[in-house]
Amino acid sequence: MPSRVSALLLAACLVTGSAEAAKTTLTLGLAVEPTGLDPTIAAPVAIREVTWANLFEGLVKLDRTGQVVPQLARSWTVSPDGLTYTFALRPNATFHDGTPMTSADVKFSFDRARSPQSTNAQKQIFAPIEAVETPDPATAVVRLKQVSGNFLYYLSWGDAAIVSPKTAETNRATPIGTGPFKFKAWARGDKVELVRNAAWWGEAPVALESVTFRFIQDPQAQVAALKAGDVDAFPNIGAPELFAELTKDKRFTAVAGNTEGEIVAGLNNARKPFDDVRVRRALMHAIDRKSIVEGAYSGFGRPIGSHFSPNHPAFVDLTAAIPYDTAKAKALLKEAGYGNGLRISIKTPQMAYASRSAELVAAMLSEVGVEMTIVPTEFPAKWIEDVFKQKDFDVTIVAHSEPLDIDIYGRDGYYFGYAKPAFKALMAEVAATPDEAARFAKYKEAQRMLAEDVPALFLFQLPKLGVWNAKLKGLWENTPIPSNDVTGVRWDD
Repeated sequence: MPSRVSALLLAACLVTGSAEAAKTTLTLGLAVEPTGLDPTIAAPVAIREVTWANLFEGLVKLDRTGQVVPQLARSWTVSPDGLTYTFALRPNATFHDGTPMTSADVKFSFDRARSPQSTNAQKQIFAPIEAVETPDPATAVVRLKQVSGNFLYYLSWGDAAIVSPKTAETNRATPIGTGPFKFKAWARGDKVELVRNAAWWGEAPVALESVTFRFIQDPQAQVAALKAGDVDAFPNIGAPELFAELTKDKRFTAVAGNTEGEIVAGLNNARKPFDDVRVRRALMHAIDRKSIVEGAYSGFGRPIGSHFSPNHPAFVDLTAAIPYDTAKAKALLKEAGYGNGLRISIKTPQMAYASRSAELVAAMLSEVGVEMTIVPTEFPAKWIEDVFKQKDFDVTIVAHSEPLDIDIYGRDGYYFGYAKPAFKALMAEVAATPDEAARFAKYKEAQRMLAEDVPALFLFQLPKLGVWNAKLKGLWENTPIPSNDVTGVRWDD
């Protein structure tokens, strides 16, 4: 009898241990803390990395392969002239406060985003809209003034999230969306906590009961937190020199994926000497992109010669347009009147890729007689105020992470100060071209124009060096859009 009791107790312990091993919590580390939690009113990517597809949703979304798929809209039709989009909404979608999501919320969200008072970072997405109609609660009709070839693609961005008029003004601190997770708490400087939304409209419930986003800026501390088990995953660690070591650690899955982030050293084209294309070209000739990729990111990442993602089918490799050539750089500087040297400064955010790249760029420019002072600038608040808003900078460096964002060089008042009517007109043509092949041809023309004009020093495409607990399944290996969508994440028992 004692042996039978012992066997039963052992079996009970094994069952209990198995249940405890099936975790339903996730702690995910990020380098930058968001300034707020509403992706529809501000630019920083860090907002979307926490909220998009987790708290907030749109009519459509990008899946992990970068394809547009249904989200709050279960289906849609487009009129033959490309001017009318009719969306059939999910009848069981509700906001986290229990309010049903209807076509009235779609109208409110889009009208708010395109209003004169809007602070939406991608306001141009909504510019083609003539009107949003609500024939019934389950149908939203969007009528455009002009064809927008990428309209559905743009609606997959976090800036096009559907929000409730009841909570829109308070979403920055206490977000209320329709997503699979609800907001629980935000400990400033430390973490944001989410909990599972039991009323989510999805056909299958999410596996995770709670998700915590922890903010760890220092790259070495990121890796230490992973090894100590303080975080379960880092979607993109800032210490590429340690990535190879982590690939050999059986406790982790380590994947070198890709992002849509072009790392560029933006030039203030409205300020001397950067208003002279000879100077801009000289600086580009002085940059050895391959050495920057090696030195700043341990060889991960791909050199770029214009502002366009290598992941896109319309990408053109233009690194040879203005190649590394110090003799040519010196000659152009002399021709522009700076043969005796030039002093400039670069405002550098605290992210590891930015500070490391800036140091390498400064060293390379010194070889052609350009002295560049590095000015550390806190990101995002200080950088946005000084660079993005006040345009108070010579050079800066940042990864532009939104997909298909080449049009930023044609936006009025954008921080580059690249006021070229021909480029702006070309971007208007791109937007109004429904035929994909014709639109891609115009994108290629735009890439070549930027490569020749050098409104920014084009460096490399930011890789995605993801590291997570080997028992975690469902994390995205690539980032077709700034987001850490954990809807399909689960622990393998």
